[in-house]
Amino acid sequence: MKHTCFFFLVLLFAACSASDDAPRSEQIRADLLNPDCPRVLVASHRADWRGWPENSIPAIESAIAMGVDIVELDLQCTADSQLIIMHDSKLNRTTTGKGVIAEMTLDSIRTFRLKNGVSIKTRHEIPTLREVLLLCKDRVLINLDKADRYFDLVVPLLQETGTTRQIIMKGRKPADEVRALYGQYLDEVIYMPIVDMNDSASVETFTAHLASNPCAFELCWRTDDTYVKQASALAQGKSLLWVNCLWDTLCGGHEDDEAYKDPDAHYGYLIDSLGFRIIQTDRPEYLINYLQSKHKR
Repeated sequence: MKHTCFFFLVLLFAACSASDDAPRSEQIRADLLNPDCPRVLVASHRADWRGWPENSIPAIESAIAMGVDIVELDLQCTADSQLIIMHDSKLNRTTTGKGVIAEMTLDSIRTFRLKNGVSIKTRHEIPTLREVLLLCKDRVLINLDKADRYFDLVVPLLQETGTTRQIIMKGRKPADEVRALYGQYLDEVIYMPIVDMNDSASVETFTAHLASNPCAFELCWRTDDTYVKQASALAQGKSLLWVNCLWDTLCGGHEDDEAYKDPDAHYGYLIDSLGFRIIQTDRPEYLINYLQSKHKR
């Protein structure tokens, strides 16, 4: 009996050690896949765009250094089928160039530089998806926005860089359509349904998605929390909930700017009253500091 207990303890220690030695991205993924995750995960919108050009290499580095769990990044495709990290379909707003990305080659796009938040030229280049995947490898999860448009181009890069298990995709497609389109990749790539919780029909939509056992949902709502509370109760012990605090109509008025004035009334309410465990934010450092003060990190 003593030998059996000793052997069990050795195995338990080994398992714990393996978990501790896992890359940070795998530890975050384990939390995301845990429907009873006790801590709150932080997703940084376009990385740290308040400190650096949005969707840029230094913005991603800064977000990772802060301790965010997920960086949300945007994809566009060039005329020569090269994937770059940029939100807009045109270069005009965020770079020194002009024109439609889909009509330009990567070489021509790389001659331009990114602008900062007040439209001043910086020395930073527009990054490719491959560069960003290598930068983030083993360090953080990546929510690739607009990736479904180019999934056949995305997958080979994920496989080449060994980052498939770090990717989150989100969308409003029905669960059976998602399985038909991406089924062979969903054991590693995480797919998260988005549901607009603004009426009673949205609860039915949420319930239909829940049958496919997603690890998490993104919920959006304008003003009334009633349907969100219903979804939260249904998701208990099954799926985590993600909220975007970027502007008021995504989160029932509990956006970052309101939370900056009174974090308990907004971040605290989202976490403790509505049950959200993933918060996407434009103020990642402020949110992380708040969560640490509440022992939720």
